[in-house]
Amino acid sequence: MSRPIRAITATVAALLLATACNSTANSGNNSAGGQGSSVRGVTDDSIKVGGIVSMTTSSGYSKKDTDLGAKARFDRANAEGGVSGRTIDYLGAEDDGQDPAKNLAAARKLVQQDKVFAISPMSSVTFSGADFLQKQKVPTFGWGTLPSFCGPTYIYGYGGCMVPMPGGTISQTWPEGLKKVTGGAQGKTVAILANDNDAGTFAIRTYKQSFKSAGYKVSYAKATVPATAVPSDWSAYTKELLRSDGGKAPDVVVSVMQTPYNIGLFTAVKRTGYKGVITDPTDYDPGLLAKKATKQALDGVHVLLSFEPFEAHTPEMKQFKADIKKASGGKEIPLNMHMMTGYMSADLFLDIAKKAGKDLTVASFQKAANGFSDTGTLVGDRALPRGRTESFGCGALAQLKDGAYRVSSAFKCYPPIPFK
Repeated sequence: MSRPIRAITATVAALLLATACNSTANSGNNSAGGQGSSVRGVTDDSIKVGGIVSMTTSSGYSKKDTDLGAKARFDRANAEGGVSGRTIDYLGAEDDGQDPAKNLAAARKLVQQDKVFAISPMSSVTFSGADFLQKQKVPTFGWGTLPSFCGPTYIYGYGGCMVPMPGGTISQTWPEGLKKVTGGAQGKTVAILANDNDAGTFAIRTYKQSFKSAGYKVSYAKATVPATAVPSDWSAYTKELLRSDGGKAPDVVVSVMQTPYNIGLFTAVKRTGYKGVITDPTDYDPGLLAKKATKQALDGVHVLLSFEPFEAHTPEMKQFKADIKKASGGKEIPLNMHMMTGYMSADLFLDIAKKAGKDLTVASFQKAANGFSDTGTLVGDRALPRGRTESFGCGALAQLKDGAYRVSSAFKCYPPIPFK
């Protein structure tokens, strides 16, 4: 967590301390549940849940469909009778605008004003509300791509901890899956580019080790692209990146950035005549195909997925598609990874809540979480508390080619490696 975010969190924590004894100190078990329950957000017949999602951002990138995915999963749970006789009262997601101050404000509102039992989903590139939610003992679920999902006892990544600290592990899904595309790693070079911010720096450190461990030579790994605005001229980056292998282009170009940046970078790379492999973990979104320029920029790119591809024909994927369609009013809409983020965040919360049973409290929920495990989900085999320190290690690669996604490396779980 960056120093500014820590400063904001520390300030809020100090302000809350004065009223902790009579308002939130016991929020995990004794706050405003109503109707026969003293548990925050829990009544005899409902469980209140809210979300935090970056609906709007300065770059135009949006995770708004995360909210739809959560709604789809909660709707099915309610149609099936809820959790131990309680329906899920899903309030929808607060928009943090990808702003640290708004993220923390959203967390405070949901807990102190709306009195939610849990937050699911939490999907943003910032998570300044993490310390607050941990202290208030609020079970929180999202995609574990931020360090805040790694370690805290009340914060859960639906795919486990994706960016662990030293002492944890790194998922090898990306480089191991990529071997299917490059014909192995022996003698192959990789160049990695990320944004100039905390997340980008951490990504470089993580993936540099990950690709090296898989047998690739990392010829370039830098977090130098401004995170505040998409560059209009990419020549400075492509010139250095495409000469990184002893003056030659690397075999693989890896971008750890969001779609608007990838469009600019990949377009510039292709204009040089680059014929190698291009890959990122972001652009698995059929909605991107609606624009010709976007489709052209991303054509040929292999996208990392931490879940089963939409192209799969498993019962779990068929159920996901049916749930999304129903939540969309019966309309066929393009599927995207944000829907999956919301759906699987909700799914993990629901499964743990079911295990906790009728006597639902934060304590009983946490007890159910410790030792929880299941298999065959859309994100592979899940296990807690292991997921607090390492990812579940499952994923696939899908290539966008000629206007359609095709699985280029099948969904599989790989053993993680220690993070040094």
